[in-house]
Amino acid sequence: MADVSLRNIKKAYGKVEVLHGISLDVKDGEFVVFVGPSGCGKSTALRIIAGLEEITAGELHIGGKLVNQVPPAERGIAMVFQSYALYPHMSVYKNMAFGLKFAKTDKAEADKRVRQAAEILQLTPYLERKPRDLSGGQRQRVAIGRAIVREPSVFLFDEPLSNLDAALRINTRIEIAKLHRQLRATTIYVTHDQVEAMTLATKIVVMNQGRVEQVGAPLELYHHPQNQFVAGFIGSPKMNFVKGTVTAVDAMGLSVEFGEAKPMAIPFGDGGAKPGQSVTLGIRPEHLGEGARHAMVLTGTVDAVEHLGEASYVHVRRDDGTMLTARSPGDSRAEVGARISVSTDVAHLHLFDAEGKAFPRHSKADAA
Repeated sequence: MADVSLRNIKKAYGKVEVLHGISLDVKDGEFVVFVGPSGCGKSTALRIIAGLEEITAGELHIGGKLVNQVPPAERGIAMVFQSYALYPHMSVYKNMAFGLKFAKTDKAEADKRVRQAAEILQLTPYLERKPRDLSGGQRQRVAIGRAIVREPSVFLFDEPLSNLDAALRINTRIEIAKLHRQLRATTIYVTHDQVEAMTLATKIVVMNQGRVEQVGAPLELYHHPQNQFVAGFIGSPKMNFVKGTVTAVDAMGLSVEFGEAKPMAIPFGDGGAKPGQSVTLGIRPEHLGEGARHAMVLTGTVDAVEHLGEASYVHVRRDDGTMLTARSPGDSRAEVGARISVSTDVAHLHLFDAEGKAFPRHSKADAA
């Protein structure tokens, strides 16, 4: 396998720049997920690594070798697309073996690779079937098997689960995770689904408008987002945001007024904050519960209640129109239209300045 290094990669279509100097190191054997909203540049970055898009500026190295001008077939990569792209008239076996035949691989060696991949992906009973006789998840596994048999240095996945229904998506996601543990292959995976990113990745790259917002392990991004964009994108349901104003700054932290009661002391480093500065408080739904049991209390009207069995999500509209989502027990008795209080402990708060940058948290207040 191999590592992948992007050095100040830029991509422009005419005068429109879509990647603005991306630098990233993917270590040998890592499972790295590019995640972000549609149009953020994640698929473009993947296609550049694959050699399907030309680099406008910067350098791309695979296995220590500069590959800017190297054709896709010579980069040692294999790519799995959103579309299965299987040959409908060929059996599963022939679909998986087709690339090896094209590469003039020895017949015995090709047969060995196909059968090994089929065993790994639990496709052995289906080798003689045609794609039309397979489920969506099985077809996607055939597409993955077609990549495995090539024995690439790097696997690239471009939203491979987006065409599957919810149950198949979960099952195939688990299979991809198991496959990575078994093969220990360098893998770069693109998705807009942050749940896929959290459950699959050893390292997540959060992208927005052609730039990298933050890189880190899933729980690092979850507990320590560097800015409001990452905080709002990572986590489902997403983080709640409450506008506030700094009223005082001292050695213990900040005092913030957020439109409910008297200003509240928050143990964050000042980050250059001054009285009168606008800030945003961030609270994850699982840290916002019904009742006024904690220091920070917010009130509003219940807009909707989602009962999921093990939990309920209570959606609360504050008087200023902003929405909050609180994770409550499955037997929550909250009723639509009722006035309600929800609260959180200050230790669970995140704080962002007017530009969305996270304030430093005092170590003693670090809840993660």
